[in-house]
Amino acid sequence: MMAAAAQLKVTQTRSTIGAKPKQRGTIRALGLGRIGRSNTLPDRPEIRGMLARVPHLVTVEEIEP
Repeated sequence: MMAAAAQLKVTQTRSTIGAKPKQRGTIRALGLGRIGRSNTLPDRPEIRGMLARVPHLVTVEEIEP
């Protein structure tokens, strides 16, 4: 039986006004879109890569299973 994967709670903390279009797209792909909105995502390399593109717009918390 596989262990449950770790989760990441991602919260948008800054506006995408003035951000580059690619960064706006990344925020939308993470399931965000307004300041204060949160989403729980699996801790996978592709998600980590997306978060590395917009560290100035989000905060990330690790949630243990």
